[in-house]
Amino acid sequence: MIDDVARRAPRTPTISRRALLATSLLPPALAAEAQVAQEWPAKPVRILLAYPPGGSTDVLARALAERLGAAFPGPGFVVENRPGGAAVVGTQAAAAAAPDGYTLALGNNQTHAANAAMVRGLPYRPVEDFAAIGRLAEVHHALVVPAASPAQTLAELAARGKGGATLTYASSSVGSASHVIAEGFARREGLAATHVPYRGGAQATTDTVAGVVDFFVSTWPQVSSLVREGRLRCLGIGVPRRLPELPEVPTFAEAGAPYMAVDAWFGLFAPAGSPAVVVARLSEALPRILAEPDFAARLAGLGFQPAPLPAAEFAAFQRAEVARWQDLAELTGIRLEG
Repeated sequence: MIDDVARRAPRTPTISRRALLATSLLPPALAAEAQVAQEWPAKPVRILLAYPPGGSTDVLARALAERLGAAFPGPGFVVENRPGGAAVVGTQAAAAAAPDGYTLALGNNQTHAANAAMVRGLPYRPVEDFAAIGRLAEVHHALVVPAASPAQTLAELAARGKGGATLTYASSSVGSASHVIAEGFARREGLAATHVPYRGGAQATTDTVAGVVDFFVSTWPQVSSLVREGRLRCLGIGVPRRLPELPEVPTFAEAGAPYMAVDAWFGLFAPAGSPAVVVARLSEALPRILAEPDFAARLAGLGFQPAPLPAAEFAAFQRAEVARWQDLAELTGIRLEG
């Protein structure tokens, strides 16, 4: 009976004498890294998300947490939602967390690039306060108009705005990518255009279908089914080549507006100073997870395209994105208070 209980009792992880001896001979910093490598994850790892539950980003985070838990057996990975303040609240919490390998952040182009350019008094530094682990996925933007719109092309839409008509455009919120890209289009083309902000993309999409506004720059998954059904007309999309299922829809480059091809992207970060061994192990695991057929299919169902980049390349990409968003902020004049 006692033997049965002993067999069922959870075992405390042990470290061999040889490992302990090797660790003791290392400099203190390297010894600490080596111990982390042997023990991690010894407790649940939090993935902070600066968005509310239920959205596609939340689903992505939870799907990733599940796969990371399988890749790194232990107490598991848990998603903690910290929405608020243009995604500033949750991202600031991640930046301020202990850099011990047990707090991660699933961020995107807003939290780790756009906010650096758009938000005055941002209480965190998107580059310096984080270690980039790897890029996960991307989502393309598209410009759509109501099915009854007289504009059949992007050039025709621009001509209306230059010809005396004041166009109206929807966005999912002030300072969002949909706002910035659309305002950039209006500024570059010299259009008379009025911004109509909404609280989220769903109502913005509904009012575009109804003809309440003249156009809307949306993530493609938000509007793709409505374009296929003929309830919206897509005048351009930020893909490198035309979609096989909609060969009549031009890319932004083909439509004469390559500057509108600003993708939404998603990646995994850790607080700056987190153990390098943990960052490396996670960075190595992400491409394998993204290549899993079931996981890739789940992403596709949400409208995401796998777009893996390892840590060093992702860090360089992020810095370039910060510069791009700074240019967009200068062009559009859009600013938010932190």
